[in-house]
Order: sequence, then structure tokens, then C-alpha cells
Amino acid sequence: MNSMLPTPSSDALAHSRRVVAHVHALLEEAGGWIPFSRFMDAVLYAPGLGYYAAGTAKFGAAGDFVTAPEMTPLFGRTLAHAIAPVLRETDGELLELGGGTGRLAADVLTELDALGAQPTRYRILEVSADLRARQQQTVAAAPPRLASRVEWLDALPERFSGVILGNEVLDALPAELVHWMADGPRLRGVVRKGDGFAWADRPIADGALRARAAALALAPGYVSEINPAAEALVASLAQRLAHGLILMIDYGFGAGEYYHPQRDMGTLRVHYRHRALDDPFHLPGLCDLTAHVDFSAIARAGSTGGLELAGYTSQASFLLNSGLTELLMRTAPEHAAAYLPQANAVQRLVSPAEMGELFKVIGLSRGALAPLPAFTRNDRRHAL
Repeated sequence: MNSMLPTPSSDALAHSRRVVAHVHALLEEAGGWIPFSRFMDAVLYAPGLGYYAAGTAKFGAAGDFVTAPEMTPLFGRTLAHAIAPVLRETDGELLELGGGTGRLAADVLTELDALGAQPTRYRILEVSADLRARQQQTVAAAPPRLASRVEWLDALPERFSGVILGNEVLDALPAELVHWMADGPRLRGVVRKGDGFAWADRPIADGALRARAAALALAPGYVSEINPAAEALVASLAQRLAHGLILMIDYGFGAGEYYHPQRDMGTLRVHYRHRALDDPFHLPGLCDLTAHVDFSAIARAGSTGGLELAGYTSQASFLLNSGLTELLMRTAPEHAAAYLPQANAVQRLVSPAEMGELFKVIGLSRGALAPLPAFTRNDRRHAL
């Protein structure tokens, strides 16, 4: 184990060993090999074991990463300004995919209330029982008139009219790993090696995935991700969206940048105690695994589902276009104890060296909607 990393507790190590045993059992059932997407799904979502399914801390100083809603309430309040016009033009429903700690829901609802644009209902689709409990606790602390609008779902609604929000959702969906070789692409999978795991490549059995990989025509030795699960989610949302907007916020690129010749080791990352690692086999069940988003593929999935590309831009542009600076200035700079933490968080959200440029925002819509001010400046649809 890397001596430079924080040492997990004995209980945490025991939990990781249970996750490893679970994956070993999956491998045995599958004949000794599973695609990486299956490995990623198991270590993140296996009931009672996976990273998002167990009760370990994930967000904040005690966790493995910090998301924008945890950094400052200004993120959710700014989102509220961006989506309020759409709520007024539709049936006013709001659906959040993967609600984190519930902080985003609380902040969005508070600001929408101030704007007089409360959603008819705020639904959260959450697969983790642990996170759902945290969300319920966070939302319960809001005023009753706001908290009463929130309900939790186990599956997507059949029909929807309003706004669907997904903040750092697509990057956590299990991705396929592909290894391009001289004689064509191979699907990268996982085998058992002693008490751990190792890589093993096999021919791509799925015809659609094989065609996608071959069309990219990447150089031999190139390894990267293709994420049919993310595209399938967008397609499923498109089927259900009768009128309104899907807004996805995540780190990623358009296809030209995603599969740049210099990005030949892909975008797969491991997050453990605020450190980014390259080894996805490190402490399974205790680490978050993510892959950057190919926003060209997301836009294509939306178009195939009959949606319009409402906009695509950097997180910095989206938030600044939506009034982030004006919201920050509600706190007087001379009140340093209140202002400085918020100003520092805003800097992280919009700085090109931090989240401002790496994170992107894509909007997919159905039905007549007024142009969204959030996408009016620095629209990057041409990059998709």
C-alpha cells in the first residue's frame, strides 16, 4: 500500500476485503473475466458493499472529494436563477439525479422560493440508501413549506415537464475501457491476480461498441473510455421529458479533446481522501472511480432521442451568466468572516485552473422554451 496515502482503519480495510471477495465471486461466476464496466459497477454500487451503497463518508473534509454544492450555497442559488424561467414555462417539476448530501436541493429550493418560482414538486432519484438518509436529514432542516415539496424516487417518472438536474452524475456511471491495438480495438477487462486484480483484454463482442471503437481509429496502445451507460441514461430521460430542460454539469470534453492523441491513457481516475490516483484496484469499496464525460456523445444521445441542444459551455461561463457574482455581492466584502469563504469558493468554481474550465454544462431541451441566458455568452456548441 502506498505509504504516502492515509492509512484506512481496520474496519475500513475489512470492508474493502469484503468488496474484493464479492468481485472475486463475480469473476468466478463469469468464468474468470469481467469487463471493467462490471468491475466499476460492483465496487461503486453493489448493495451494502459498493462505495456509494455503503455508509462511508464521501463528501467534505472527512470524505474523498468536495462537490460544488458542498463548497458554497451560491452554487445552488445560482442554478436556481438559471432554471427559474424554465420552471415557469413548464409544469414546474424539478428532478435531481443523485442528490449528494441534499445540500443542492436545499439551496435551490431556498433561492427559488425567494424568486417566487417554487417548483410544483422537487424529486430526488437516489440509488444509495445511505445518501438518501443524509439528504432527508438536510432537507428536513429547511423551512417546512420547502421541505414538504421534496420526495424521493426509486425509478424515473414515466412523464416529466420541468427541469432535470444532474451534477456530477454522468462521471460516476460505469464506463467501458477500450485498448486500441494494431489489429483493432479490444475490450479491457479484469481478472483475478492472487488476492487482487489485473487487466486482461478480449475482443469486443458487442457490435455497436466495436463499431464505435473502430470509428475512432486511435493509435495502437491508446486506452480510453466509451460510456454507453451515460448515453443510455440520456436516452431514457429523453423518452420521459415531455417539455422542459435536462441540465448536466460534469467534468469532461467534446470528443475531439476527449480522444486527443496526447490523452492516450484515458480519463479514468480514483479519488481517495482528496487524492487522485491512477490505480482503480486500490482499496475497492473505499475509493470513488470516475471517468470524464464525452459531451459529444451526450449531445448525440439527446439528439437521437428528439431533444434539442439548448447550450454547452464551461461551468465558469454558465455560473457567471446566471448571476453568480451578483449573488456573492449580497454579502458585503467588509464583513470578511462571511465574505471571504464565499469569495474563495467562487474563485474555485470559476477559475480556469480549478473547476471553471474543466467542468462543463450541457442543456438538452424539448418543446418551446425561451433562450437560456446561462448559455448566451461563450456558447461552445461548435466544439461538440
